[in-house]
This record gives sequence, C-alpha cells and structure tokens, in this order.
Amino acid sequence: MLINWEAFLQVFVAALVGATVVVTSYALGLRLLVRGGRPPLVAPAEFTDAITVLTDKQRRRAEKAVAKAAKKNPLSDGQKRLSLVGAYACFAVCAAAVLGALLLILFNH
Repeated sequence: MLINWEAFLQVFVAALVGATVVVTSYALGLRLLVRGGRPPLVAPAEFTDAITVLTDKQRRRAEKAVAKAAKKNPLSDGQKRLSLVGAYACFAVCAAAVLGALLLILFNH
C-alpha cells in the first residue's frame, strides 16, 4: 500500500482553510448582525425529554432584553444599515463556501 502524501496534504489544507472561512465568516456575520441592532433570539425547541425548557415568562424576559439592547445601540441608521449589509455578506460567503465544498465533493470524484 502506497500513500500519496501530497494529495493528503492538499486535502488537509483545503479542509483547514474551508473550516476557517466558514467559522470566521459566520462569527463575523453574527457580530455584525448584533451591531446592526438585530440580535438573534432563537426560542429553544420544546422536546418532552429536554433538559431545560423556557417558560413563557422567561421567553418574554428574553425578548424584552433583546428589545432593550436594540434601543441602546449608539450607531446611526446608516451605520446600522452598513452593519446589516456586512452581516448578510458574511452569511453569503459562509453559504457559498459550504455550497462550493458540496459541489466539489459531488462533481470532482
């Protein structure tokens, strides 16, 4: 059995770069989304065997905290808009990287 170390190194570097691009663009997108005044509030899915389930009171408190944080934003409307555009661009880069990797796997055998 002979191992092609050059091909192994190429796959390793491609995976490392791809993971870095996806994680960095997603994290930056979330940061810009919060900076733009739209912090994501994701209600947890309620399963019967879930460890913690938010009550309606806790959910309302979280929504109130999100609204309060959005009011405290010191940025102008133009800066908020620019942050949101940057966030959506980061999410698009993340989606393009994932889609490109899938296409590479499917059509480059």
